[in-house]
Amino acid sequence: MTSRRRFYVTTAIPYVNGDPHLGHALEFVQADVLARHRRARGDAVRFLSGTDDHALKNVDAAAAAGVPVARFVAQKADRFVALGALLELSNDDFIRTSTDPRHEAGVRRLWARCEEAGDLYQRDYEGLYCGGCEAFLAPEDLEDGCCGEHRVAPEAIAERNWFFRLSRHEDALLALIEGGELRIEPEQRRNEVVAFINGGLHDFSVSRTRRRARGWGIPVPGDPEQVVYVWFDALANYITALGYGCDGEAYGHWWRNGHERAHVIGKGIVRFHAVYWPAILLSAGEPLPTSIFVHDYLTAEGRKISKSTGAVVDPVDLIDRYTPDALRWWLTRDVPPNGDADFRERLLAARANELADGLGNLVSRTIGLAARHRTVVAGEAGGLPDALRELAGRCARLPAVIDGALSAFDLRAATTALWDVVCEANRCVSSTQPWRLAAAARAGDRDASDRLGVILAALLDPAGVIARELAAFLPAAAGRISRAIADADPAQARTLFAKFEQPVD
Repeated sequence: MTSRRRFYVTTAIPYVNGDPHLGHALEFVQADVLARHRRARGDAVRFLSGTDDHALKNVDAAAAAGVPVARFVAQKADRFVALGALLELSNDDFIRTSTDPRHEAGVRRLWARCEEAGDLYQRDYEGLYCGGCEAFLAPEDLEDGCCGEHRVAPEAIAERNWFFRLSRHEDALLALIEGGELRIEPEQRRNEVVAFINGGLHDFSVSRTRRRARGWGIPVPGDPEQVVYVWFDALANYITALGYGCDGEAYGHWWRNGHERAHVIGKGIVRFHAVYWPAILLSAGEPLPTSIFVHDYLTAEGRKISKSTGAVVDPVDLIDRYTPDALRWWLTRDVPPNGDADFRERLLAARANELADGLGNLVSRTIGLAARHRTVVAGEAGGLPDALRELAGRCARLPAVIDGALSAFDLRAATTALWDVVCEANRCVSSTQPWRLAAAARAGDRDASDRLGVILAALLDPAGVIARELAAFLPAAAGRISRAIADADPAQARTLFAKFEQPVD
């Protein structure tokens, strides 16, 4: 096995009660950027995504569609796989929790470990259940009698379930989070988790009756009248996909002995990932994730984009009309690390045109001049104009700036730093006016020819740096830029990015 640092990154696995929406695309791209970036830095990377097949809301959606649930979730899962291909994701694995044999074996083993630890017990329970959250809610979770997340009144449920002793792990969880061993970014989400734990943790239900689940789900070991609660089931995918249920080599390599284990999730499921999941792992005697990166929501006209709200933006349609480059660029360039981002199609078009006008124009101009001049000579930094020396310095610092931004899960800061270099390079083209030197060189001015070679070399180098650093964000575009530079082909450079008419809201 490699001795490189091992970085394991996952997305949450979405319910498949409907088609993927733009919010799913955001999370997929964010995780993909982290994976691609770390591979480019020389780390060994494993990137996992998948689908949460056993949720009761999937059963309800299948019944409403008049389709057997197994067929329904398979068809919807196929659409998530297809979206990943359209988004140019680089995931190494994709797990479907209802059909992947690794999953049930792993869930059963995890259940057995928690039971051996004395953390599972049965009791009667009556409470308010939100189908959207797939969770029981406490009175303080309600706003005007409704779930604060899904804005619907929860259902009163009374049944006998298996419970997990979450309360037993309260002090350990708090120490791990406050000590930085379990890192939660951004800080606002970390503070929310700490406040939640300080408020006192209550044991939570980890099973549902087979009757209420209509037979769908993994049977509780030793109790076939109950199925494993979807959050215990779904969270386990992060290790079942590594062969946890059979002591697979991948589990030891990427989880037990891995250097970094990062989950990328939305803010609505922080409690499950930052409290429930680490507690389950503590109970089972397994390592915890090292980082939980939390994004806020995308909205459309102020409404959260989700299947439950009915505010849905189709990423497949956007990719078809604007290209994967445009969508990935908007998702990484405009979505902040804190606070929701409101989607407007005109903003997407504007970012697509930014690529064409800014980066495409830069590469086209520099390659075109270099191809016409033919002779490009690298110059000493001291012999360069001040603007080009400053540009060279910014290029040298750019990788470290991007490293820092992505380490803090601030993709917008990373793309801003990258775009600042693009803008600076364009300003250098305008200020050095190499076309004038080219005209003088063609007229026989040897000094102008020499200076032009040095300047063009100083402008081509940033284009190469930009392409390398862009690859994590826009892999296909970065590849086109690199090929155009290597081939010194102005025709390739002129067609790097398409331009679009900007819609009006």
